[in-house]
Amino acid sequence: MQENNTMTLRQIVLFFGGALAMTPTASLAQTPATTAENERIITEAFETWQQGTYVFGDILSDNIVWTIHGTGPVAGVYTDFDAFIEEASRPVTSRLTAPLLPEVHHIWADGDQVIVRWDGSAPTTGGGIYENQFLWIMTMQDGLVTHAEAFLDLRAYDALVDNNEPRSE
Repeated sequence: MQENNTMTLRQIVLFFGGALAMTPTASLAQTPATTAENERIITEAFETWQQGTYVFGDILSDNIVWTIHGTGPVAGVYTDFDAFIEEASRPVTSRLTAPLLPEVHHIWADGDQVIVRWDGSAPTTGGGIYENQFLWIMTMQDGLVTHAEAFLDLRAYDALVDNNEPRSE
């Protein structure tokens, strides 16, 4: 699933033109053990998800701040987990007939920061296939994700929501 890499988070930030702000805790003071542990937690969560069991609820802080970048109705900063589920997640999951499964392309970790580049797809209630590409930037503290930033194709998200009826539960 994951290939060896030599890029650090700082190199990735430089690659993106410095547009990603580093948090004060993502410093050289982070130990390699912190990096390895955070990478392990996220890698195991994605591996379990790939097998059909979504476990991210178990590793998200109760006080998570989740940002969806872009423009459109779902874009924004969610500081309430329940609001994030109802306003951003459920509109997708209710229009899928099977779980969205990730195909991880790469995981990068540096201290408390973990970045995952992945694609997801699942059949829709309208008989099509929902496909999207994702980049998640997560900040970890004590084994939990405290901040997450999501980059995805919001046009594909909107098309799924606009063109497929929610499942009746």
